[in-house]
Amino acid sequence: MLQVKNLSFLYNKTPVLKDLSFNVEPGEYLAVIGESGCGKSTLLKVLRGEYDLNKGTIFWKKEEILGPKHNLVIGDYFLKYVAQEFELEPFISVAENIGEHLSNFFKEKKKERVAELLEVVELTSLANTKVKLLSGGQKQRVALARALANAPEILLLDEPFSHIDNFKKQSLRRNLFEYLKDKSITCIVATHDKEDVLGFADNMMVLNNNKIEAYNTPQHLFTKPETPLVASFFGEFNVINEDIVYAHQLRVVENSELKVIIKKSYFKGNYYLVEADLNGESLFFEHEKILKKQKICYLIVIN
Repeated sequence: MLQVKNLSFLYNKTPVLKDLSFNVEPGEYLAVIGESGCGKSTLLKVLRGEYDLNKGTIFWKKEEILGPKHNLVIGDYFLKYVAQEFELEPFISVAENIGEHLSNFFKEKKKERVAELLEVVELTSLANTKVKLLSGGQKQRVALARALANAPEILLLDEPFSHIDNFKKQSLRRNLFEYLKDKSITCIVATHDKEDVLGFADNMMVLNNNKIEAYNTPQHLFTKPETPLVASFFGEFNVINEDIVYAHQLRVVENSELKVIIKKSYFKGNYYLVEADLNGESLFFEHEKILKKQKICYLIVIN
């Protein structure tokens, strides 16, 4: 497994990560979330061996992951990292980029491997297109396939779908995470998008103030959010009598102690997100119909 013990890292004497300890099993998908600047991307770079630790250790199985003080070349053979900036060769084709580091001694196997990965990232039709002609989202998909070419044991992904439009994002997520599970590739993803987590991640780490604020399954953290920061990742929420209540947990009834005045309704597709006034503070709840401004409503909390 990946074992991280008491990991601390400072950048220019400024603490970025403090005393992080966690394990990731082979084939497990760990999602790392948190606000911008919380250290998500830095954690991935530290796990890659791009920086030297100020404190702590990182082991993959029995092999220690060390920083540039110990390695001339950053990154171990069993680990691949895909950043938000893609390191691709612009003047060769998509297929050539994916297979660039595969052996030419086994040309037929190389061809089959590239074809397999083109299918995973849905780029088969663009196999012979030069990378310089691709969109940002297409380049991101090439980078993902290229990272998988030599079958890494660990894949580190930094906002892996950030450049990909919604028309491709859903199917690509399913293809990629199903492929990683099938091949038992350990995956650690830094993301701000709950759709990268729900339905896919085995565990979820929440970073805040340079530390781990919460660590559990997505299901547990969704149903029992420990802090407002955790709840905010999953959707609109309210704090009512010191309890965290999601917008979808509120229902309109004929009468209750929770009396609100409607301010605005936002169309969300199969429901409206309604903003209301509760004692001078905004409160949000979901409703099947648009509600008129200034209308008085009564709400109850359901679990």
